Amino acid sequence: MHRQTDREMSADDVEVRMDGEGDDAAAFASASTRQQDGGENKSLDANDDATRSDAARAAFGNRDAEASRQVHMEKLVEEGRRTHGAQEQHAGDDNNYVRSLVLGGLDGIVTTFSVVSAATGGNLSDRVLLLMGFANLVADGMSMGLGDFLSSKAEKDYTVKELDREIWEFENYPKGEIEEMVELYVRRGLEEGDARTIVTTMAKYKDSFVDMMMVEELGLLPPEHGIAPWKNGLVTFTAFVVFGAIPLGAQLALNKANMQKTTGFALTCVITLLSLAVLGGAKASYTGENKLLSALYMILNGGSAAAAAFLIGLGIGELGGGE
Repeated sequence: MHRQTDREMSADDVEVRMDGEGDDAAAFASASTRQQDGGENKSLDANDDATRSDAARAAFGNRDAEASRQVHMEKLVEEGRRTHGAQEQHAGDDNNYVRSLVLGGLDGIVTTFSVVSAATGGNLSDRVLLLMGFANLVADGMSMGLGDFLSSKAEKDYTVKELDREIWEFENYPKGEIEEMVELYVRRGLEEGDARTIVTTMAKYKDSFVDMMMVEELGLLPPEHGIAPWKNGLVTFTAFVVFGAIPLGAQLALNKANMQKTTGFALTCVITLLSLAVLGGAKASYTGENKLLSALYMILNGGSAAAAAFLIGLGIGELGGGE
């Protein structure tokens, strides 16, 4: 449910939404019919869940309430949990590694592209380019991977520690925790009676109540099971090296083909910028941004960094007379 920040929900709003609820039965029946029309349809797999999640996000992006309702009804039909509500797929364990993959890849391309641009501007030999580029890939990739590992581990350790503390406090002084949550909801605008009803009911279910305290009181999401910080670091390092090798490998290969250096560098720029656009689109899939704008932003980011590096290399090369 979306929170109304500028005003409380009016009677008209309530009436409209209640009227919408009256259509749920029809939507539910329609979804059931479509599920049965497939003949021998079986339970949908993870790919179907991902497709449904994409449809839900698209409905939200278009502010299409009917499409959103239909997606949820189909989910309810599949799971057979009409009385328990829908449970749509949001970001999970895989998305945690997608983040490391995309960000590591973007950093790898941009930094290595800058090295290639500086070496080209400075008219350095392939040997120097290989030395600088390879050293950058390994050293910077290790730094990025280790940094991701340490930050992920610190975040997880802190969250687990706070979760253990909240569990201990609830087990030893539940009344105090309940009163804290009641006070918090009252400060947010709920009537004390309503807040107490909500919190007292939730307190019957320890795990759910503790998770709620983590979010509402501490602003922390409960730690995700199965998340391994070392995997984040490894994914970041691998992505940095693999994607960072694109501009370096392209430039060296084109130079080896005896192509004119300026032409080879132009082709390297095209290949690298296209790779940046692809990763920008992948990043948008993770963050929910507009894919075209995300791709253009990444092209601008990488292109600006490479242009600056090229001009620096050109200037220093002119001053020093090249290699």
